[in-house]
Amino acid sequence: MPKLIFLPHEDLCPEGALFEVPVGISICDAALSNGIELEHACEKSCACTTCHVYVREGFDSLEEATEQEEDYLDKAWGVDPDSRLSCQALVGAEDLVIEIPRYTINMVSEGSH
Repeated sequence: MPKLIFLPHEDLCPEGALFEVPVGISICDAALSNGIELEHACEKSCACTTCHVYVREGFDSLEEATEQEEDYLDKAWGVDPDSRLSCQALVGAEDLVIEIPRYTINMVSEGSH
């Protein structure tokens, strides 16, 4: 199984994280099921940008972003060539190194309930 390596993020995973996940799971679902509370305001329906992440290693193992995902990424804070919406990026066979952006365009983080 591929490994996901999350780089340290001040609020969501200060120590960083490493875990194995099954191929085909979204980065967002993998993070959530391993205690990393990524925002996902649209409930993972590709209708916002709050789950935006940078895939620093392994990016090419992901399927290409859809046109809809690309349109939303254009609106995300701090987009760069490694950007993906984690709800849409499905883990392939390679390990991934993921960085969570410092900010999202959400003004308020509602947290999980």
